[in-house]
Amino acid sequence: MKGIADEPQYSVDLLEGGMALCDVIDNHIYEQTLSEKNAFFVADLGVIMRQHVRWRTHMSQIRPYYAVRCNSSPAVIEVLAALGTGFICTNKSELELVQSHGIPSEDIIYSGVCKQVSQIKYAAKNGIDLLVCDNEAELRKISRCHPNAKLLLQVSTEASNPDDDMSMTFGCSLKDCRHLLESAKELGVQVAGVRSHISNSCDDDQVYVHAISDARCVFDMGEEIGFSMKILDIGGGFSGSEAQLELINSAVMSMVDLYFPPSSGVSIIAEPGNFFVSSAFTLAVNVISKEVVAREPQDQDHDLSPNEEPAFQYTMNEGVYGSFASKLSERLISAPSVHKQNTSLDVPVFSSSLWGPSGDDLDQVLEHCLLPELNIGDWLMFTHAGSYSLGQPLCSSTDSPPPPVYYVISSRDWFEMQDTGVTNEAMLKNFSLVPYFLNSCQTEAALSVPA
Repeated sequence: MKGIADEPQYSVDLLEGGMALCDVIDNHIYEQTLSEKNAFFVADLGVIMRQHVRWRTHMSQIRPYYAVRCNSSPAVIEVLAALGTGFICTNKSELELVQSHGIPSEDIIYSGVCKQVSQIKYAAKNGIDLLVCDNEAELRKISRCHPNAKLLLQVSTEASNPDDDMSMTFGCSLKDCRHLLESAKELGVQVAGVRSHISNSCDDDQVYVHAISDARCVFDMGEEIGFSMKILDIGGGFSGSEAQLELINSAVMSMVDLYFPPSSGVSIIAEPGNFFVSSAFTLAVNVISKEVVAREPQDQDHDLSPNEEPAFQYTMNEGVYGSFASKLSERLISAPSVHKQNTSLDVPVFSSSLWGPSGDDLDQVLEHCLLPELNIGDWLMFTHAGSYSLGQPLCSSTDSPPPPVYYVISSRDWFEMQDTGVTNEAMLKNFSLVPYFLNSCQTEAALSVPA
């Protein structure tokens, strides 16, 4: 069988014959152990497809627009484009990336709230007309540089946790919306709809209920002023769990049916980012330093309690200035698992903290987790590592490049994508499918892709 003729942008390992993701991770760890022990990602593209199926099952009336800033890996963009999602971009580089994959301009929203003039002009030149706006200064800038723009008015939403210091409010208030709509009318700029800013994982369905109710008020204002608004963007906040989707769908669709019935002609969209990619990526990191943390002397007449056992501080070859950059925005980093062969379930665990390699006081990935005692050279596995973890390092504290990404897909998932018509010609050009062998020295022959 012959391989794909076009030069691929990346290769995807095809898992056959019962081969599992853990086998791929084991093999790459073995390869790295023989070389430089660099960190790496393994991404299962089948997970993205299955998450899309979940979305269509529970949110069938809402079209997803993927938030590119969450994970801009080319394979992720390619798969989601083939699945029919739109894309939310925050800057020119994201716009260029998405357009390089052949995404139609009408399926792209430029969401950066404070945009550079040159980037607004780039959007205008490339036919990207849907832009987000939430203040008059931005509105006047857009009117000068992109008079044909169609604005989504960003409206502030009620924080799901008002006591959370990181719950920042974005968007204009309902009180300011009328003035902004009137200014847009005076400047001759079209307002196409409303966008609610709901970021991070939101488990409070009432946030969406209030956002849709507020959007209806803004739509009514717009109609009074003379705008025909046809897009409602309910924002992000989707964690990836099926339970959350069911909860939100129940609350959202009842409000949508009430305020934006099909007869209104309004299209409902949302911005899942983390939902699609978080669980698709696993990050493997190596322990490069170990230190026993000193504790206060305790009464030696008693058995050791958990608080009196040794505590360890481990340094890894990735930190918050690299693959754990999401920690800087207070995103939760889950405790890792240890990659060790024949590990007994009875092995004691100890209080441990995990640090990045920079030596900076801010480079703490996890303040506390329970792990067995590790040695330098051991590997830790972080699942759900697909959100805000890829990209260029925030600082060059080490000479190591960003961790490579090894893409995989099971033969079952791949053929299911073909059977459902997901794959297209552009996707096949960029994918180079090769069968995966545990023996890394074995020559990998390219697979032909059935029509």
